[in-house]
Amino acid sequence: MKMLDPRLLLLTFALLLSACGSKGPTQSAGGDSAPARPVDVSRVPDAVPRAEPPSRYGNPASYEVFGQRYHTMRTSTGHVERGMASWYGTKFHGRRTSSGEPYDMYAMTAAHKTLPLPTYAEVTNLKNGRKVIVKINDRGPFVGDRIIDLSYAAAARLDILTAGTGLVEVRAIDPQAPAPVTAQAPTRERLQLSPISTATAAAAPANPTLFLQVGAFASRDNAERLRAELERAAVGPVQISAIAGLNGPVYRVRIGPLSSVEEADRMVSSLSGHELGQPRVVID
Repeated sequence: MKMLDPRLLLLTFALLLSACGSKGPTQSAGGDSAPARPVDVSRVPDAVPRAEPPSRYGNPASYEVFGQRYHTMRTSTGHVERGMASWYGTKFHGRRTSSGEPYDMYAMTAAHKTLPLPTYAEVTNLKNGRKVIVKINDRGPFVGDRIIDLSYAAAARLDILTAGTGLVEVRAIDPQAPAPVTAQAPTRERLQLSPISTATAAAAPANPTLFLQVGAFASRDNAERLRAELERAAVGPVQISAIAGLNGPVYRVRIGPLSSVEEADRMVSSLSGHELGQPRVVID
């Protein structure tokens, strides 16, 4: 029997996964859903970081989905990013992930477009301070500006099931380093809440500020030209912020602050006809 090329399996799964990104606890826009009955995830443990060799599958140098090429990172060391998280559930439960492991929506796992598989990461809900540790063993999400697709259990612990998305920080963990201090699943003796609300909350940080970054330039003049174009399109408040780069200042052109993830999605859609590249959500 002729074996299928693992790269084709990866691409097939990536295309399927692109439909994910739940909008609520029962049904998502892509036909995905939570379990028919709420599940108590309070006793689901965090993933335990450990040194593992790179997955045999799911780590091509690059791959393409919907015309966009993604390049797999060689290492996750020091990786930290902020952005929008989504989640996936019953539609993919039991199916093969990009790494070859079966997807278990009741385990602390996640999908990411470019981090090497596997990567362990601490994910923090920036609005309530809740944290989980997940094993990234899958590719995606390929919808909008989402940076990570969480398992049902991880999303429940972070309390983003109902909204469908959440503003998060993803911080890669070095399995060889001392384990970070993180919130663990609470016991019933310590918590008297409904099953879906059983994530431990750290002290909630200040509300994160959401922007849509449309471009970044070494030249201030180029940044000003883009700002003028966006102002003519009446997309909303546009600002230029300068940050230090390796070879001098970098001028970021951003729209915002925005009030919600939904507003960011609408803004991306409204900019699609302006040939401005791929705007991305940034969080301050």
